[in-house]
Amino acid sequence: MNEKMLFTQEDCLQTGYGMSIDGKVIVLNPTSLPEGLRQAKHQLYFCYGGNGSKPNPVGHAVFAVSLAEGEKIRWNRSDVLGILKPELLPEYARLQISQIRPADALDLKSHEPQYSGYCFLPDGRYTSGVWLCSAKEVQDYIEMQKEYQHRVMICDRDDFCVLEMIDGELIYPSPEILKAFFKEQQEQGSMELKL
Repeated sequence: MNEKMLFTQEDCLQTGYGMSIDGKVIVLNPTSLPEGLRQAKHQLYFCYGGNGSKPNPVGHAVFAVSLAEGEKIRWNRSDVLGILKPELLPEYARLQISQIRPADALDLKSHEPQYSGYCFLPDGRYTSGVWLCSAKEVQDYIEMQKEYQHRVMICDRDDFCVLEMIDGELIYPSPEILKAFFKEQQEQGSMELKL
């Protein structure tokens, strides 16, 4: 598949200031990029917060991760063209987004990972797993990935699969077992089931 030269408004699910862009793949306006980087691959970022990421924002800051290089960068909301249609996300960007830990993930220097998250392309390719320290981080990772990935797998510390989704549908475990797990986690802490 040939890569696009540039993404436009027609490639966006939503545009404007009326929607939240937090937790979404955003398309930057090509005029916001340095002249030598005005290519489609440099337009794609995963937004992970900032006052400018909210609907009808009061602030301007948008914090994002480049899906070309993995670098964290601050943009202004005015630099954002819109939210990319998930089906247009290129494979390199799907692999890059699979490596992003949830925005409020615990520091790995002082917390021990309990799970690892993996995402797979339809042909089976994937990158290394992402460490997740709690059931809440697992939930946040799934929320980040399920719209963009063909297959999401969560494994425990012994590398046994504890959750698997394909095309956004839960494959393993059954929904009843998963609800029981999250109910137990909720009673021990305070988390809410959003799957």
